[in-house]
Amino acid sequence: MKRIHIILIIVIAVGIGVVVTSITSASTTVTFDKAFANEGKEYQIKGVLDKTKPIEYDPIKNPNLFAFYVFDKKNEERKVVFNGTKPENFEHTDTIVVTGKAVGADFVASKILTKCPSKYTDKKGPQATQQGVEPKEKEFKAVN
Repeated sequence: MKRIHIILIIVIAVGIGVVVTSITSASTTVTFDKAFANEGKEYQIKGVLDKTKPIEYDPIKNPNLFAFYVFDKKNEERKVVFNGTKPENFEHTDTIVVTGKAVGADFVASKILTKCPSKYTDKKGPQATQQGVEPKEKEFKAVN
């Protein structure tokens, strides 16, 4: 075999390895029932904040403990615990994406992504996203 063939085979093998690694390490968006069926495995859950239940955050007692309740797309509600500070204007968010693991009865989040399109809504009605402006997303990571 020529040297170019060997190099080409190595490049292809490395490329396949990178693709397989990125696919298997990517978080999967699921509902709470799947996350709790596979406790300990990391998942992403997209949901809506339950504004009827209190948000647990006391920066004086423990500034790195934040808990709240989320409804997933199947309307199942679970408590989410985040080991970090409460994101700014968290109560005003419309959509939440939490990445984490099921632990006991709670979902322990390592990342929180908040989306608040209400900031981009004109008082007269249509959203600014219709005019080409995308809503901001903020990602928060847990303190380790």
